[in-house]
Amino acid sequence: MVDVQHWLSALPPGVVYLIVAGVIGVESMGVPLPGEIVLVSSALLAATGVVEPEWVASAAAFGAIVGDSVGYAVGRRGGRPLLARLGRRFPKHLGPAQLARAEQSFARYGVWAVFFGRFVALLRILAGPLAGALHVPYRRFLLANAAGGLVWAFGTTYLLYSVGKAAEHWLKDISWAGLVLAVLAGLGSTWWLRRRAHRVASTDSASGVEVAADGPSAAVASDGDPVRAGNEH
Repeated sequence: MVDVQHWLSALPPGVVYLIVAGVIGVESMGVPLPGEIVLVSSALLAATGVVEPEWVASAAAFGAIVGDSVGYAVGRRGGRPLLARLGRRFPKHLGPAQLARAEQSFARYGVWAVFFGRFVALLRILAGPLAGALHVPYRRFLLANAAGGLVWAFGTTYLLYSVGKAAEHWLKDISWAGLVLAVLAGLGSTWWLRRRAHRVASTDSASGVEVAADGPSAAVASDGDPVRAGNEH
């Protein structure tokens, strides 16, 4: 993370904004990239005056919303075979176990999984393609996607910007503050995801919801309407 921040600091501000939007956008399409690391590094650079926080946040939100929408379109066209290919290509990030957890979240929470998935590493990558493959109605997806992208991008940027400005008075090198925050954020996301996956699995088991080996047959949208995979075009 420190190396990323130093590398970005040598680039013109406009290029930094494009990198933020590009990396986060491609990550949101379903390709495992360090989008959160790039955002954290850029937000900390904003605290030093190298870039502007509002432009960092706007670039991150734009990349998240557009990338998720592209991922949705690709997932809707490619369906589950696409997710299976992604799992074979990136087994550590998008393997069967990770995909099953993401599907359970969609089956349980519907489009809310898109909103909250923006704050979780696994769902941040899978939300768009998986929502498309499950044929979640695009209007509902776009609303949750845009809301989650804006809250995540602006919230993360300005939180780290504020922390970075305060840390300038106490730390000689602000990169150490960013490193600590990145580690804590990663540990927190991992803990939250495992806790939520365990809770969903326990709830589904108690209510008789079964997830077949090839994924659930339907996801429940936020308003309670069933979203059947493959039935809605």
